[in-house]
Amino acid sequence: MDYRFFPIVNGGDLRSTQEFYQRLGFEKTFQFPLDGEPGYVSMARGEVSIGIGAGEGEPFSVWSYVEDVDRIIEELRLAGVEIVAEPVDQPWGERVAEVRDPTGILVHLANAAS
Repeated sequence: MDYRFFPIVNGGDLRSTQEFYQRLGFEKTFQFPLDGEPGYVSMARGEVSIGIGAGEGEPFSVWSYVEDVDRIIEELRLAGVEIVAEPVDQPWGERVAEVRDPTGILVHLANAAS
């Protein structure tokens, strides 16, 4: 099971942001969509990963893989956590939901889609 947890920076010029992190030693490991101009890229340096999004909205968020996103969302709902987006199967093959942590940071929760 993949339990990675990594930050995502969003907005601005994706290409410039990607070049900035390349200068810090990061290498692109994934982009979506797979062909053409990316709207999102993942980069890694050793065991450290970062996501870069081209979209507007949250300038910073975090991504966390969990074993069962539907179960975690129900547990968080019962605990009074703000659910921003219910679990949805994404075109890249993951099931993703969004919540806010107690400080207001957007947290994307994901697992492989069933």
